[in-house]
Amino acid sequence: QVQMMESGGGLVQAGGSLRLSCATSIVISKIKGMGWYRQAPGNERELVAHVSNGGNANYGASVKGRFTISRDHAKNMVYLQMNSLKPEDTAVYYCKGSTLYNDYWGQGTQVTVSS
Repeated sequence: QVQMMESGGGLVQAGGSLRLSCATSIVISKIKGMGWYRQAPGNERELVAHVSNGGNANYGASVKGRFTISRDHAKNMVYLQMNSLKPEDTAVYYCKGSTLYNDYWGQGTQVTVSS
């Protein structure tokens, strides 16, 4: 059974930083891409950042320039460095791993940004 385990969420003041981590048990050779998504209460889940197997990254418009996604292939992990956090970044953040045929989601980690 594939596992996706997020960590690193918490409470931070506006302007601060957090780093989210996600460990996956997906066989690394089968991974097509890894991403971070978030969902705030009353909102739909939205893309935060995604990185393809080739290393191409794309970001949601609201986080571009503030967040950075990265992968550690040796550890089979993906990270999200979040800087200049804003109260509107408050949400549950989910890690997703994609293979050719399936998407796998973690349970989510709460990020709360206080003003």
